[in-house]
Amino acid sequence: MHLRQLRYFVAIARLRHFANAAAECGVSQPTLSAGLSALEQEVGHRLVERDRRFVGLTAQGEAMLPWAEQILGAVASMTSSVAARSAQVTGEFSLAAIPAALPLAGVFGEALLERHPGLTLSVRSATSREIERALNAFECDAGLTYLDHEPPGNVLSVALHAERYLFVTRADGESGALAEVGWEEAARQPLCLLHQGMQFRRILDARMRARGLAITPRVVADSYVTLFDLVRSGGFCTIVPDTYASLLAGLNWAKFVPLDESDEPRRIGLVVVNRVPLSPMAAAALSVGRSLAQV
Repeated sequence: MHLRQLRYFVAIARLRHFANAAAECGVSQPTLSAGLSALEQEVGHRLVERDRRFVGLTAQGEAMLPWAEQILGAVASMTSSVAARSAQVTGEFSLAAIPAALPLAGVFGEALLERHPGLTLSVRSATSREIERALNAFECDAGLTYLDHEPPGNVLSVALHAERYLFVTRADGESGALAEVGWEEAARQPLCLLHQGMQFRRILDARMRARGLAITPRVVADSYVTLFDLVRSGGFCTIVPDTYASLLAGLNWAKFVPLDESDEPRRIGLVVVNRVPLSPMAAAALSVGRSLAQV
């Protein structure tokens, strides 16, 4: 069994498309297909259902996928560990962050690259559930996510921020003169919010229910950029994490109003998979995260 065959199989399973998987692996599609066939012959089972195109994984393919991901991840970590013994940590550091934590990526990334100049940084937005899956599948080195609500399992974590809610409206709108907004008043506004697949929205809904309130947004979206543009249009208000206030500071149309909160703030932090030995990338991330937590 060759590692390249496992890479082909994992790429096919993740991308669900033979041509795209071949392009990612840097081989032709016939080479990829031949490698997959050789792997199937060696394990004695068909791993991928296909009829001129990807259909899905077989039961045997589903069973093999997490093991293939762990093998490839272990090889990558081994290679990094060997390199780290003779030189600085190098390569691409992959960071996945929930949308609410993306404004923290700059501070973390700057500190990481300053301490490890041989690294480059790749940041992508993901849900908390996608981050947990990606960490266990060796598809990212670290994540920025909530630590208390639906926390990922089997991780080491460092808290970096205590999140508060902000109500956002146009400065020249009906709510623009308010110094503070209560929950009942916020629920009555024409709201645009993240959809319920996003953890921030699920936490917000739970906080509303605890106060005997329900929110029915007029618009849902999967990005804060869309929410801010809807508010800028003048017809909507929104509720966002306080991490975004500094990014929009100075814009004359935006008014950020604190929500009256009696609950404990929600912790956002850095997470890496708790494995022994810890990979050089994960160790570097934890070290940087702990230094930032002490600032």
